[in-house]
Amino acid sequence: MLHHPDPRVAVVIIVRDGRARLERTLERLTALPERPPVIVVDNASSDGTVAAVRSRFPEIRVIELGENRGAAGRNAGVAAAEAPYVAFAEDDSWYEPGALRAAADVLDAHPAIALVNAHVEVGEERRPDPLHDDMVGTPLPDDGRLPGHRILSFLEGVSIVRREAFLSVGGFDPRLGVGGPEEHLAADLLAAGWQLRYVPAVRARHVPQHGTPPERVRRLGLRNALWFAWTRRPAPVALRWTVHLLRDSPRSWATAGGLLDALRWLPRLPLERRPLPPAVERDMALLDGPKMASAARRYGRPRPRPRPRRRGAAGSTTGA
Repeated sequence: MLHHPDPRVAVVIIVRDGRARLERTLERLTALPERPPVIVVDNASSDGTVAAVRSRFPEIRVIELGENRGAAGRNAGVAAAEAPYVAFAEDDSWYEPGALRAAADVLDAHPAIALVNAHVEVGEERRPDPLHDDMVGTPLPDDGRLPGHRILSFLEGVSIVRREAFLSVGGFDPRLGVGGPEEHLAADLLAAGWQLRYVPAVRARHVPQHGTPPERVRRLGLRNALWFAWTRRPAPVALRWTVHLLRDSPRSWATAGGLLDALRWLPRLPLERRPLPPAVERDMALLDGPKMASAARRYGRPRPRPRPRRRGAAGSTTGA
């Protein structure tokens, strides 16, 4: 493995009140052989995160937003980055040595690819993320000319994006906050003609310490999923997804709140409708059935812990 710095990739992390987790992540990122520039975007933390980063990691650039923009905080980080590619991380996710160089090599060699989703090992026991299985062997047509597997969405905290492509579609929608904003950005990239790939050779780690997502995140996740169905998919498909999402969500205040939030926005539907291009819609339709049947996609519910795999068994990552 090469050990000299690689200027092609910068890392952008968003954080809100994650000081202890972030310090652990920054220790790993600053030790990578690629020596990537790291930009921390703070979404109005109140736990001393900014002061801690500036004290322990003076080489890291910190952007203080003064408000919580959710995933859209990454837009400020990407705008500030000077590298052609930007790797997204969370306060509890990072990349393995050599992964950023491998991703940059893929993006250099294949100008049609806008985003590379890494293969993720979860927890201290390094189990494969169960969403990997949804990204391999799908019915999506693929001519095999590009590395990895075709995907139609991605995992926000373990993906490397082409900065030019990200900025050209406007980045993350600031109205979405958290809770599945990737689906909306992925659709914008696909509609613009870009390719998204899951590349198992690019490796990342995710050691979550958050537990079950809070009610607010699940509420926003349901709202954002309904918004996507209503604004981007044909009416019959949107209705099918609405029924599925509500049936698959637990009967809780979070579900009721997410539905109410979505309905409040409904009068704007005629102005917000942006149907996907026919080719992208055909691909989306191929994955609707598998996504609805996936055990790893339990809308509004905690995802099941995967069973241990035999050594050498295939794994995969990301929201396809």
